[in-house]
Amino acid sequence: MAFASTASPLATSVAFSQPAASVNVQQSAFQRNLNVHLICPDCKEVPPNLVENFSDGDMVCGSCGLVLGDRIIDTRSEWRTFANDDQGNDDPSRVGEALNPLLDGNQLDTMISYGAPGSSVGRELNRAQNKAVHDKKDNELQAAYAKISQMCERYSLPRVVQDTAKDIYKKVKDNRKLKGKSQESIEAAAIFIACRQSGVGRTFKEICLLTSVPKKEIGKVFKIIDSILLELGGTTNAVGQLDREYQAVGTNAEDLLNRFCSHLGLSTQVASGAQYIARRAAKEGILAGRSPISIAAATIYMAAGLFGEGRSASKIAERAGVSDGTIKTSYKFLWEAREKLVDPQWIESKKASLSGLPKV
Repeated sequence: MAFASTASPLATSVAFSQPAASVNVQQSAFQRNLNVHLICPDCKEVPPNLVENFSDGDMVCGSCGLVLGDRIIDTRSEWRTFANDDQGNDDPSRVGEALNPLLDGNQLDTMISYGAPGSSVGRELNRAQNKAVHDKKDNELQAAYAKISQMCERYSLPRVVQDTAKDIYKKVKDNRKLKGKSQESIEAAAIFIACRQSGVGRTFKEICLLTSVPKKEIGKVFKIIDSILLELGGTTNAVGQLDREYQAVGTNAEDLLNRFCSHLGLSTQVASGAQYIARRAAKEGILAGRSPISIAAATIYMAAGLFGEGRSASKIAERAGVSDGTIKTSYKFLWEAREKLVDPQWIESKKASLSGLPKV
């Protein structure tokens, strides 16, 4: 005869048996139920239909509406803006913008807003804070960065050129080697080096027209900055980490050809032919020692006539920024080596004709 004790739900079931009975006694181990189930005492639905009303901080039964809990904590992400509430700003950030590696300092300052429209108290407090708290170095850097961005946007330079120029300017602006040099010349040289590093070829003359800084001054500052960067040995990326080692990169004719051909209204066939001629000329040592802009203008002059889209030397000179005499002098060497520079397949496919080449 067996008896079971069920005095409590958490109590352990214990079985008693007579000694004479050969029954296997199984005793279950005590285990606490750690699962907490919140159900509506009226509906008693399993699983419960509970609704969390975070706006009121209540937990409500979705079936009968009985309030089962109050003052619940909203664990979701907070997307409320805490900046410029009175200006209708919908920025969901509540922690401020990311640190800018191009600026100095910890950048964790507190800003005093202008306040309500028509109120002069907030404006005066904002001005007082700007004079007392803001670092003058950051203000100078931001002004220089604004000029660099403005000049780059004027020539439609990509964003990578702007960021690289700003990084270069920050690294070299306080160097003793640049003592006495104007800020405009440093900015112009930084843009020129950034164009080279980013593979966006620009000539000294173009940077001179862009920045209104004399060509000789840009050249002097460029050499100084180039030596400084070689000593530093690297450039930084957007998060302030070492991105790549700095290498002195020169501008070649191929970097200028596509842009010059586009300005002259030439087809992509002419641009590709001019690049091929420029590569062959560099391999054969033709026009060695001449400037990339002169080589680019001469190869365009040759390729345009070769593919039947001839342009005058004066028109090419106007776009390239060199004299037509320089183009004709360089073209003379290309014409003498035309058998080595022209691809025979162009002639066989009748895409080009040697008879269309300008006469020397």
